[in-house]
Amino acid sequence: MSLSGHVLVLNQNYEPMTICHVKKAIVLIFLGKAEIIEVIEGQAIRSVRSSFPFPSIVRIYAYIHKKNKGIMLSRKNILKRDGFECQYCGSKTHSMTVDHIMPKVRGGKDTWENMITACIHCNNRKGDMTPEEAQMRLMTNPRKPHHLSFIQKHVGVRDERWKQYLFMK
Repeated sequence: MSLSGHVLVLNQNYEPMTICHVKKAIVLIFLGKAEIIEVIEGQAIRSVRSSFPFPSIVRIYAYIHKKNKGIMLSRKNILKRDGFECQYCGSKTHSMTVDHIMPKVRGGKDTWENMITACIHCNNRKGDMTPEEAQMRLMTNPRKPHHLSFIQKHVGVRDERWKQYLFMK
C-alpha cells in the first residue's frame, strides 16, 4: 500500500465526513488534529528511525460544524450521481455529456437540480430547448446528493472496517 491509499475521516461525533489519502491523514495525526481509530494490520509507514501504524479510519478531535456537507458540483460527480446513464434514453455509452435542463443560454444555472447526464445523441437532439419543448422525458428528477449516501454509493467501502460507520446496523 502506498501513501495514496484511502482513509475514512470521521468527525468528533464519529459521523463520516470524507475520505482522504493516507498522506493527508498522517498530516492530521502529526498536527494533533486527529487520532487513529482503526489501522490496517501488517502495514506500516516507516521512516529511518520510526514505524507508524497505517490508518484505515481517523477521527477529528474537534467537532467541525459544516452547514453544507455537500458534494462538490462537477461533471464527474454529475455522471456518478446518474450512474453514467443518459437521463433521456437510458443508454450507457462511453461518451456521456452533461446537459442543462434549462439551457444556459436561457438563464439556466449550474446546479445539481439543473444538470443531468445525457448521451451525445440526446444532448444534440434537445439542443437549446427544455425537455418539454423537445418532447423528451427525464427518467429521474435530478437532485443534490446527500454526502453520506454519495460516499456509500459512489466511493464504496474500500475497507470492511468502514461499514460500521457508513451504514446503520
